[in-house]
Amino acid sequence: MSFDLGLQDRRALVTGGTKGLGAAVVEALAASGARVAATARTVNGDANGRVYYIAADLMTPDGCAKVAGEVLERFGGIDILVNVLGGSSAPAGGFAALTDDEWRKEFDQNLMPAVRLDRALLPSMIAQGSGVIIHVTSIQHELPLPDSTTAYAAAKAALSTYSKSLSKEVTPKGIRVVRVSPGWIETDAAVALAERLAKEAGTDYEGGRNIIMNSLGGIPLGRPARPGEVADLVAFLASQRASAITGTEHVIDGGTVPTA
Repeated sequence: MSFDLGLQDRRALVTGGTKGLGAAVVEALAASGARVAATARTVNGDANGRVYYIAADLMTPDGCAKVAGEVLERFGGIDILVNVLGGSSAPAGGFAALTDDEWRKEFDQNLMPAVRLDRALLPSMIAQGSGVIIHVTSIQHELPLPDSTTAYAAAKAALSTYSKSLSKEVTPKGIRVVRVSPGWIETDAAVALAERLAKEAGTDYEGGRNIIMNSLGGIPLGRPARPGEVADLVAFLASQRASAITGTEHVIDGGTVPTA
C-alpha cells in the first residue's frame, strides 16, 4: 500500500521557517510536493525555488498582516498553516525576574502570531470548506522550569487552550486544528546550548546533553528528538491520512512527560 501523503500542490505557510524545526517542516512539506511559503525576520531566498520566503516580524500586527496578504495574493488561498514560530528570551531568576515587558514579549512571540494569522487566513479556508491548522506548542506547558520558562510555558499553555477552542469552532466548517507538543529538539541552537553547558561543567558534548536531559527529569528514549522526526509528524497531521484527527495535541518528547 502506498503511503503517499497527498500533499502535492497543497498551499502551505510555515512560520519561523528558516531555522530548526521550522526549516525541517518546510523541507518535509516541500519534499511531499506542497507549495510552501515560509517566514522569518530576515531571509536569503531559496536556491532551488521550491519555497517562497517572506521577511516579516510576526511579533507585530503589521508583520502578520503582510504575511497573510502576500500568501493569499501569491497562492490565491491556503490549505495548510503551520505555526512553528516560538521561543524565549526571558531571563533566569524565577517569577521576580519577569517584568511586564518580559511577559508581553513571551506572549507576542508564542501566542499572538498564531492568533493573528489564523484570524487573517481562516476566512479563505472556511470559504473553500477545507484546511488544516497546526500549532506547535511545547511540553513546557505541562513541565515548566520555574527558574527560566514560566512565562514561555504560560504562553504555550494559552496557545494550547486557544487551539482547542478554535478546533471546536471551525472543525464543523471543514478545518482541522491540531497541536504538536515537542520536548527537547536537537536543533543547532540546542547543540550550542549543550556545548556551552559542557564547557562550563568541564565535560564533553554528551555530558552537556545529559545536563539538559536531567533538568527535564530525564528522557527515557535517551536522546532528544531530531527536527526531521518532529517535521514528519507535522507533515502526516497536515495530510489526508490524518483527516479524522482534529482538536488533539500530539506529544513527541521521547517519553519526557511522565504521565499519559
